[in-house]
Amino acid sequence: MYKFKTIYISYDGMTDPLGQSQVIPYLLGLSKHNIEIHLISFEKAEKYSLKQHDIENLFVDSNIIWHPLKYHQKPPVISTLLDIWHLRKKVNEILIKNNISLVHCRSYISALVGGSLKKDKGIPFIFDMRGFWADERVDGNIWNLKNPLFKSIYNFFKAKEKQFIIQSDKIVSLTNNAKNEILNWQLNGINNSKIQVIPCCADLNHFSLYAINAVQLKSWQKMLAIADEDFVVSYVGSLGTWYMIDEMMEVFQALCTKISKSKFLIVTADEPDIAYNAAKKLNIPKALIVVKKAERSEVPYLIALSKFSIFFIKPSYSKKASSPTKLAEILGMGVPVICNSNVGDVQSIVEEGNVGVVINEFNKAQYEIAIERMIALLPADNISIANYAKKYASLEDGINKYLKIYTDIFNTKSDDRTPL
Repeated sequence: MYKFKTIYISYDGMTDPLGQSQVIPYLLGLSKHNIEIHLISFEKAEKYSLKQHDIENLFVDSNIIWHPLKYHQKPPVISTLLDIWHLRKKVNEILIKNNISLVHCRSYISALVGGSLKKDKGIPFIFDMRGFWADERVDGNIWNLKNPLFKSIYNFFKAKEKQFIIQSDKIVSLTNNAKNEILNWQLNGINNSKIQVIPCCADLNHFSLYAINAVQLKSWQKMLAIADEDFVVSYVGSLGTWYMIDEMMEVFQALCTKISKSKFLIVTADEPDIAYNAAKKLNIPKALIVVKKAERSEVPYLIALSKFSIFFIKPSYSKKASSPTKLAEILGMGVPVICNSNVGDVQSIVEEGNVGVVINEFNKAQYEIAIERMIALLPADNISIANYAKKYASLEDGINKYLKIYTDIFNTKSDDRTPL
């Protein structure tokens, strides 16, 4: 029996919610297959101080060795260069002590190091894109291309993007939409088989309508002052940059004209005033808006309180590659959705499963039609919706797809196996 050793690099922290939902569960699954994983991540000081021991406990008795590094936020650009320097140093330390079979890089900053290892040492390199990162920075108004510095950084990473794609042994895309976009670039050596689509999966044992305790659900309802006769629509996640709270609030306004006892449950760690101010602009009473910050363990109960959930994501070029984790989590709870088109594979997923309503334009007429169609879908077949989530975005399926990638690469590197 052999153990294969890998380095997994994430510029996101494991003490961040994203790391806990979209990195750790996959790695724990992979580590059960005789794979030793050296996990490097960049941790924000405040979150690390609060969650360090919780994350360390997750890795007890696993084949995961965690190497947390400090994330530097300021000054811009220089802080990122400092992080990359620390990353290279840590990778070299790991390489000295271990016979590494591959490096798995999550997104572009990580790939700067993974690409170098492939070029200089011939270590196989997985480019786990996650999205069109440089374009996201522009579309999200983080990089203003009128600024010469950001323009040059954007051009640098767009050139690197193509280099990573060509150089890597395997590419992971979150969506078929992005995969087709890459294939249309007609880069040398890039074909259908080199790109594996793995959407953002959810732990459907955690986000499961079968795991809901009726007594606890009733307790949540009472705590949030939601009456039995209230018609609850939910939103889960952050309220900034990509997520269109004003437009979602307009949909809620349209719902209120149809169903008088409606409430909007917004589950977010962001400031409640963002939601309240959006409601105020439409003269929606504050009493109809319930804003709740929740731990991951609590989110399934809050989703379960709703008749349907809603999320609008700002459509843009970079969103071809976006796979909203919230979609899998909501559907896993058996709850239908109202969402918008031109975001990754969302439209095809929702329409294929008949698990919600997709709008193509943001206007009052579309919102009214969406509400009418959603009401016609209700009461939802919760079990069918949850089963559909398992079909396209189960964690187990995602782990198996990653395992297939690892196995294929390991099979070409059989001489690098080290005995357990």
